[in-house]
Amino acid sequence: MAQTVFAPWKDRDQKPLIEFRNVTKRFGDFTAIDNLSLNIYEREFFALLGPSGCGKTTMMRMLAGFESVTEGHIWLGGQDIISVPPNKRPVNMMFQSYALFPHLSIWDNIAFGLRRESKDKEMIGERVEEMLRLTRLTKFAKRKPHQISGGQRQRVALARSLAKAPKLLLLDEPLGALDKKLREETQFELMDIQETTGTTFVIVTHDQEEAMTVASRIAVMDEGRLVQVDTPDVIYEAPNSVYVADFIGDVNLIPGTARLRPAEPEPPVAAPTLAKDPAPVAEAPAPATETTAPPPTAQADAPADARQPAPNERGEWIYKKVFARFLGQRDLATPQLPPPSPGELAAARKAEADAERANTPTPDAARAPAPAAKPHGTETKSGGILIDWAEGQPPIIVANGDTALDGKPVTLSIRPEKVTIDLEKPDRPNVLPGKVIDIAYLGNISTYHVELASGRMVKAQMVNARRLSNRHITWEDAVWIGFTETAGVVLEE
Repeated sequence: MAQTVFAPWKDRDQKPLIEFRNVTKRFGDFTAIDNLSLNIYEREFFALLGPSGCGKTTMMRMLAGFESVTEGHIWLGGQDIISVPPNKRPVNMMFQSYALFPHLSIWDNIAFGLRRESKDKEMIGERVEEMLRLTRLTKFAKRKPHQISGGQRQRVALARSLAKAPKLLLLDEPLGALDKKLREETQFELMDIQETTGTTFVIVTHDQEEAMTVASRIAVMDEGRLVQVDTPDVIYEAPNSVYVADFIGDVNLIPGTARLRPAEPEPPVAAPTLAKDPAPVAEAPAPATETTAPPPTAQADAPADARQPAPNERGEWIYKKVFARFLGQRDLATPQLPPPSPGELAAARKAEADAERANTPTPDAARAPAPAAKPHGTETKSGGILIDWAEGQPPIIVANGDTALDGKPVTLSIRPEKVTIDLEKPDRPNVLPGKVIDIAYLGNISTYHVELASGRMVKAQMVNARRLSNRHITWEDAVWIGFTETAGVVLEE
């Protein structure tokens, strides 16, 4: 049975766990957060993504209570928390540096927050053991932080943050200190832990791949504002602006001017005409009384091998050689049907006249004007546009473009993996010639930098299904790049 997709933001009856309502944060004359409104739901793994200085860390610090709000309100679980001190909020924060106590064991680091709240010793022991099992650190419980790896220290900091069972866990660049391979492994561990505990996670990161991997939704920020909030697949495949398309992943951006795409011309409609009087039917001449032999066939005229007679003569040859001595010679004249009687001829003429009369239009119908053929090129297919992007180059066909953009400057956003590269001209709606300038070999894929005739550089990616020595495209090759009419997204400037 198919599982229900987790998407509470699509349910109007769902109440958000966190609400930013027209929040503004200023530092003197500088506005870090500009009139921002955002809802985050329970059990979400939400990512704040953007470049340095966009305001994502300021948002997190306001949630934790480390920064005050200049204007607006922040609600958590139905309560306005802007006046609640940090230690009274049901929120924990995991810092990039982890902030572990070097003189305490792993067990004691996890238990620290629970002891500060004077929890029962038995309860503390059970909770710490549960966190150790969750983060797979049981056998390291007695070690000190410097005696374990960076990934293990990260899990200790996570276990300590989750030990108090907060409603909300804030993670500020939690994987930034890890190497790439360990960071990728830890991303999936974070997802598993978040799903197991059901805690709402809000992560701040500038790593696009990290946000795309772990988050159920992503908020892309720029200069203190939300540019787009959506699921990772929508943000990648359908960005709402050039900024988002350029910030998330690798992309080709081709500016140009949109115009309507001509529709296929309709076939001309022929006007109906009045039928002329039927021509008189000539009487069939009576057949000759004498029988004549049929005209010789091409095969009969051709020289035949006496031992291998032509196929249409084989039967006659066998009859003469074998059966004639017993059955005698047979009459080879073509049998003729008797001539039709005068009554049969009259019936045939009447049937032909009735058929022509039934197919003849009435005078009113004949005088009706034929429907006018629509002028060629005046129609457009729904949603189809062309983008004029370079002088002397064919326009780019975009079937999913909005016709309302006709005459406006636009930018086509197309991902490199949706662009093919071939030595021979491919059969695709959009095909452009170019030359390979550079190749980036990344192991599983190769990225080709192709210079088009206009001088614009376009990136195309190819999966490395062959070994290196068998690849057929290299530097300075003349190639063709191609893509479908639905491969890109048209963005308005």
